Parts: sequence; C-alpha cells; structure tokens
Amino acid sequence: MKIGVIGSGSWGTALTKIITDNGHDVIWCVRSEKTAAHVRERHHNPKYLSSVYFAPDHLTVTTDVTEVYTNAEWVVLAVPSAFVSGYINPFLDKPIKGLRIISAVKGMVPEEIQLLNQYLEENKGFQPEHYVTVMGPCHAEEVAAEKLSYLTFAGKDADLVQQVAAIFHNDYVNTVTSSDVNGVQYAAILKNIYAVGIGIAHGLGYGDNFQSVFVANAAGEMTRFLSAISGGGDKQVDYSASVYLGDLLVTCYSLFSRNRSFGNMIGKGYSVEATKLTMQMVAEGYPAAMSIFKLNKEAGAAMPIADTIYRILWEGMDPSVAFSSLEGKLY
Repeated sequence: MKIGVIGSGSWGTALTKIITDNGHDVIWCVRSEKTAAHVRERHHNPKYLSSVYFAPDHLTVTTDVTEVYTNAEWVVLAVPSAFVSGYINPFLDKPIKGLRIISAVKGMVPEEIQLLNQYLEENKGFQPEHYVTVMGPCHAEEVAAEKLSYLTFAGKDADLVQQVAAIFHNDYVNTVTSSDVNGVQYAAILKNIYAVGIGIAHGLGYGDNFQSVFVANAAGEMTRFLSAISGGGDKQVDYSASVYLGDLLVTCYSLFSRNRSFGNMIGKGYSVEATKLTMQMVAEGYPAAMSIFKLNKEAGAAMPIADTIYRILWEGMDPSVAFSSLEGKLY
C-alpha cells in the first residue's frame, strides 16, 4: 500500500515516521526542493523533528503535490488549516474525488468556516465515506521519541476506519476508533483556543489554582458547544474520552504546545503580529478563535472563555482587562 503525506511540519514528519516504521511505502510532499534533497541524502527532516530518521526504501520525497494524488491510495493531509484549500483546489481535475483522505488538519477551511470534510462534500463532491480524520492527544515531539501515544481515528465507514487505524498502530502508538467525525475535529479546534487562553493566563501571572479552574471550565464549555453544534449531540459520545478531554489537557499543559506558547507571549505583552513573527510556527488557536466565534453565533452555546480569547486576539482587548472580567464567570 502506498500512502501519500502532504505536509512537512512537525506533525507531517511524525505521521510519516509512524507509517514508514510500520513498513508502508510513503510518497511525501515537502515544501522546498532543498528540504527534499536533504531528506533524500540524509534521511531526516532538517527543520522539524530532525532526530527522526527514515528508512529510504520506504520513502519517496517530492515537492509536486500532483505526484501524491496520482500515485497514492490514501492521502494524509497534515498542513495548517489556513493553507489546506491550496493543496486541494488546484487538483480537482486529478483523481482527488475518488481518493481516500486521512485528515490531520486541526482547524477549519478559513474561506468557508467549514471542517475539511464539510468543505469537500459540499463544494467538491467528495464521498464522505472516504474521509477519516486523525486526532490526538498526541504531540509530534513524543512520537519522535517513541513515547507511548494515542491516536483517535474517526469516520463514517467503520470498516475503513479500522483499516486506517491498523496502518498507524505499533508498539509506541495505540489507536482508538470513533464515528464522531465532526465532533472530534471541533474538539481539536477548541482545545487550541483554550491552550492559547491558558498561555495568556500564565503570561499574566495567574497560578496553578486559577489555571485548573480555567481548564475545568473550558472542558464544560467544549461539551456545551459540541452538543449545540450537533443539534443536541449524540448521547453515546463520552466527552471525557482522550480525544476530547485528554487532548484539551495535553495542549493546555504541555511545554510542547505552540498554542500555549503563543498565548504566553500575548499575556506577557507581545502583540499578535509580533508573536506570529517571533514564533515562525502556526498556532491554530489564533484563526480558530475567529471561526468558532462566528460559528457560535448560530449554535448559541455559552462560551465566555472562547469569546474572551477571540476579543483579545481579534479585537485587541487588553488581556489583563479581559481576564479580570473572565474571573467572575468561572466556577
């Protein structure tokens, strides 16, 4: 089986490691020919997770996305949500509609404020049964170190989801399956917003006591939104499961969390633009705050935390003033 991976950041690199470690052939699309040449010659990504070495007999590296769509049976999309449409729209005349897509995108298509599967189905005629999403809780850095991690795979076709989960399962990756395709993606989007918030709290000088209350309230807020956006929610969904609560916890508390780091700089007084330039990495919680704010106008969930983060990031509200107001809304 040949699997395509589009995206050469830390998450794309980690997923490529898992798949090749498991003996599957990968055609990997990276951003630049310089990176491609380095991987071909030295068998590791020079910029992200450079400690990870790949078996060359299982890896083909390219900078041409068309090669991935033409030659792979499955395509893993592991690019920032802001850029994902650019890796799809130009290739609609290729066999993309018949492909099976594994989405590792942790955000919405910004032009439409839609999840990737919604965008593909409503605008591109993609078969929803051919879509599987992969979510955490899982930091790429721990995959690189082969520390035991858990990945959740969600899709409409249970047999297909099991097949995909088997591709990734090994002695350092346990796999979980789910049918809550939209819910796990919304949860991944929300946890990034809350991680930005916990970073702001830390940057402002709030201690562990407040931060624990913040995260507990964020978990409740996430549940309210997921229930509202699904029209009442699937009563069988356990929102304390690892893909919901677990991913929220690790993203809020881990030092690997770029969203927490992004928020920490905001809390310390950096502007959004200065923070983006300094980090030189995409923090998905920033665009997500705008998307969720707009979506929730229809969903109508009580979301004081997400609203506060939106106003800080997008309306320029002073973080200390915003959090002072938020204090009285938590319990």
